[in-house]
Amino acid sequence: MQVKVLLFATLRQAAGATSVRIDIADRAAVADVRAALMKEYPGMAGLFQRALAAVNQEFAPEDRQITNSDEVAFFPPVSGGTEFPTFCRLTRRPIKIDSVVRKVTLPSTGAVAVFTGVIRRKTSRGDFPETAALTYEAYQPMALGKMIQIAREMREQWPAVEGIAIVQRLGTMLPETVTVIIACSSAHRDEGVFEAARYGIDRLKEIVPVWKKEISPDGQTWVEGDYIPQAGE
Repeated sequence: MQVKVLLFATLRQAAGATSVRIDIADRAAVADVRAALMKEYPGMAGLFQRALAAVNQEFAPEDRQITNSDEVAFFPPVSGGTEFPTFCRLTRRPIKIDSVVRKVTLPSTGAVAVFTGVIRRKTSRGDFPETAALTYEAYQPMALGKMIQIAREMREQWPAVEGIAIVQRLGTMLPETVTVIIACSSAHRDEGVFEAARYGIDRLKEIVPVWKKEISPDGQTWVEGDYIPQAGE
């Protein structure tokens, strides 16, 4: 059978395409797709060997079986060619802050700055002063690629930052629920972790295709921003 494989970041750049089609046997697994990609693109074998795999927007183990209707994606676990961890994820499960902090904590880490977005129950802005729930949706493959891009931008501006995590929750959630987290670690607190975390959430609001619907006792409305990304941004 033939499957379409989405590529992101360094893989997309090396292949010169956002997606490729690969022939694999029926009942093949993620490991077989990876092997087929390495064989088809031997110059990129090292990139594919290190890449993370996702099936239908969920991280997938090597033995995850593939069907021709699955959406398969490969992307680098680390952005910007650094040894430090980058963790970017879209999830429908509750965000566990301690778990995310552990993702960016290294033996050399002495500071972690964390921004969390939480659903307000009451607000003075917008059409509805009281929020019963929010629904978050995303153009998921593009959103993940843009989150990886933001992590790369953060590293370029604050090179002393070690680990970076960007996690966005999707689905319908009640007030007081954490919807997004940006976590940045470094050896010391004065090495850009606060600034990088602030930049990360601001940039996420600008270029990551995630939008929300506000649900209140008085009605529902989709919330739209006013920032228009430029070509190539």
